[in-house]
Amino acid sequence: MVRPLRLLVIILPILWALAACSQAPPAPPPTPTAAATADLSGIKEYLLGQTRALTAAAAELQASSDRYYALAKETNFDYNALWTTRRQEAIAAIEAARAAWIKASPIYEKMEGIVAGTPSLSQFDVDLDAGAAGDEDPNNAVSFDLMLPDGRTLPKPGNLFGVTEGTLWGTEPAFASGVAADWNGNGAIEFGETLPDANVLKAGVDMLTQMANDLHAAAEAWTPTESDAFTALVVMVPTMSEYFASWRDSRFVLGDASTQRDFNVISRLADIQDILGGLEIVYAQVRPRVESVDPAQAEQIAAGLRDLKAFVADIYAQEQNGRRFTPEEADTLGAEAQNRATAITGQISQVAGVLGVKIAE
Repeated sequence: MVRPLRLLVIILPILWALAACSQAPPAPPPTPTAAATADLSGIKEYLLGQTRALTAAAAELQASSDRYYALAKETNFDYNALWTTRRQEAIAAIEAARAAWIKASPIYEKMEGIVAGTPSLSQFDVDLDAGAAGDEDPNNAVSFDLMLPDGRTLPKPGNLFGVTEGTLWGTEPAFASGVAADWNGNGAIEFGETLPDANVLKAGVDMLTQMANDLHAAAEAWTPTESDAFTALVVMVPTMSEYFASWRDSRFVLGDASTQRDFNVISRLADIQDILGGLEIVYAQVRPRVESVDPAQAEQIAAGLRDLKAFVADIYAQEQNGRRFTPEEADTLGAEAQNRATAITGQISQVAGVLGVKIAE
């Protein structure tokens, strides 16, 4: 048996130690370990959903473009004869192709943040949606030459959504037939009243369709990593000034004074919202890892992305309601969006550093 005094001598040091522990500051959170990786399956699932939708929309675009090509071929590519004898059929085929293009383009924008921000997939973004024409910007040009059915070659003509938009709506004169196609008969050639060069349209749409299928195959083979996810966020969130510049130079701001070939049919403001929506999907998958470092910062990043998207959505709503912004206003709004995006990116980069996640160059 232990005597009371001896028991007190034994117990007191233990009680003092417990008291000291209760008064000590809380221990810092555990340092994240490499084993605590995020489940990124949701990113791949989302990407595959978009690539499947894109291949389906591209097939619709191809079918409509082929109908127009067949009409042009039947008249031996005599576009004056086509316009005179098959006008309504030609207009119907062009309008169907435009509707399919308007379906396909936003589908791509919803996944652009992932595709463009992932090194192993980023060339698809250059060739599909972002690359320049070789004679305008050789350093950022697309990787392909466009081979036309009639034997002509268009060297590095620019990205495929841009080529097909410029052909279908006539914003690139070099891709048009040269026939004055007054669709509504009012005596003036207005925006979109064009008769495309059927060879350019078919070649551009065929390659876009093939590339959409290639992107789907690449997405199926891809296994996203934490480096991929954080890189996509760090690379793509701070691109607001670039997108707002495209919007500023488009018909949505400049009207008929715009000389820009791309982004005249769907407002770049709509594209930005689609891109940010895809990036929110990416962030949701890595957020648990961010919370392991700093739960408050994890919510700040999420709120920052939501607020940035809402900021752009508000401008877009005003535009949809008929407001025409000036180029100066577009620059001011773009600077505000860029500042917000830069702040968010800084937080994401900081967390990636703490986690030891490499951001690809």
